[in-house]
Amino acid sequence: MDIETKPVTTIKTNDQTNSVSDHENNEGDVQETSVKRALKPRHVTMIALGGTIGTGLFIGIGTPLSIAGPVGSLIAYLFMATLAYSVTQSLGEMATFIPVTSSFTVFTTRFCSPALGVSVGYMYWFSWVLTFAVELSVVGQVIDYWTSAVPLAAWIAIFWVVLTCSNMVPVKFYGEVEFWVAAIKVIAIVGFILYSFIMVCGAGVTGPVGFRYWRHPGAWGPGYLFANTAKGRFLGWVSSLINAAFTFQGTELTGIAAGESKNPRKSVPKAINTVFVRILVFYILSLFFIGLLVPYNDPLLSSDDSYTASSPFIIAIINSGTKILPDIFNAVILLTIISAGNSNVYVASRILYSLAVTKLAPKWFTYTTRQGVPFVSVIFSSLFGFLGFMVVSNGANTVFNWLLNITAVAGLFAWLFISVSHIRFMQTLKHRGMSRDDLPFKARFMPWGAYYAAFFILLIIIINGYEAFVISFSVDSFFTAYISVILFVALYIFFQFFWFRGPLMLSLDEVDIDTDRREIDAIVWEEEPPKNLWEKFWSYLG
Repeated sequence: MDIETKPVTTIKTNDQTNSVSDHENNEGDVQETSVKRALKPRHVTMIALGGTIGTGLFIGIGTPLSIAGPVGSLIAYLFMATLAYSVTQSLGEMATFIPVTSSFTVFTTRFCSPALGVSVGYMYWFSWVLTFAVELSVVGQVIDYWTSAVPLAAWIAIFWVVLTCSNMVPVKFYGEVEFWVAAIKVIAIVGFILYSFIMVCGAGVTGPVGFRYWRHPGAWGPGYLFANTAKGRFLGWVSSLINAAFTFQGTELTGIAAGESKNPRKSVPKAINTVFVRILVFYILSLFFIGLLVPYNDPLLSSDDSYTASSPFIIAIINSGTKILPDIFNAVILLTIISAGNSNVYVASRILYSLAVTKLAPKWFTYTTRQGVPFVSVIFSSLFGFLGFMVVSNGANTVFNWLLNITAVAGLFAWLFISVSHIRFMQTLKHRGMSRDDLPFKARFMPWGAYYAAFFILLIIIINGYEAFVISFSVDSFFTAYISVILFVALYIFFQFFWFRGPLMLSLDEVDIDTDRREIDAIVWEEEPPKNLWEKFWSYLG
């Protein structure tokens, strides 16, 4: 059976304020309304790039390099990339069919069960507000590279205000700012890759580097807990998976932005495909060259004095002997943190807004400005950025690794249920005699890709806390590894048995694949062709 479409409404994609379901009033700027479909394809692409390219890349890869070595960390990131690819493909198929804000939490609610959906929604929100705290905990350390005259707490407070206010502007302006900032980050990474290639070939003060550090101190790091043993190296590789998961999280942001994008049936599939390829190339090539330029035993990698000092990118440039460039790249890292923090608040606020719209969070989280900005959700979500103040009283790397681990595991729950929801989605289509070939976007390597991702993501969540049990039980390590698991289980028990009290899993007949989809089906999107060379260029990239 073909998928039904009834085009009855025409919307021009250059209309900045169109919305599928607007219910505005003129009584004031604050109202209960819907968010706006004002994001262009290039905005959707760059929001995903901007949200993913952050501290996980520029700083977070230092720990895997020091533990697993250049080869071990590279394999860990390649493996995690396969999971990220499967997850984004799954989300792309669902989000183009039913493009709604905070899409995959809605999908889990409709395709699996309401209790699972709301639990995943809160976990994903929790993941992003903690990621915001991670970004703020880094910002002062980056500036401290130049001067320590201003206390770290002051920088955290200043940038908290800046990033909160930046999320109060209409989404079309947010998308434009994020587009240009993300473009600068992409240019910087491409520049670093070219610079690294030149340095490896011998342009630096150390002469041709080649694979020197893969021979000494070696291609594999010392490992974890059991140094220089096969067991220790394997545990070091497993430990690197969490850092890799944190780094790749954000590739799913195209699904979050679907509810505010123009012509999502066109923009989301293109973003899904192009964003992942670009991120994969940027990450893997960057990690490969860093492994050539920075030995895993470089003492700066484990520095607890400064995030920037322990950034493999800065260390690689310093080791190559290039003057001034470390300062320039430090500025890029600062801009990266600002951009990523901006995306963190955007995503978290939209998730909270979506939960409130479905009456699973207080109603006041649905309040928006006349321009469609969910300002209450923005303010409440940004408040959790104050957790970044923990860096003032604790070591930089210590706090960073705490928050990174908790955030990564919380984010993995979102990946897990994107895959599970897609499995249920495909089962529902088959149950109703609908062909996936008729979908606006058909995910590759399915359904096995979804099963593959779900299995290994669940396995990583379970084994990520091995450190708490291997030698002697550690309460701190246990709660750092499993606090997200405990929170998810508590949320699910509450909503399943005390709130909804429904079936553990919806039957295929109860799965809802029609709500919101039919409204989009009823729209004919009029595409205006690029008018000049500049627009053609961004149309091609976007």
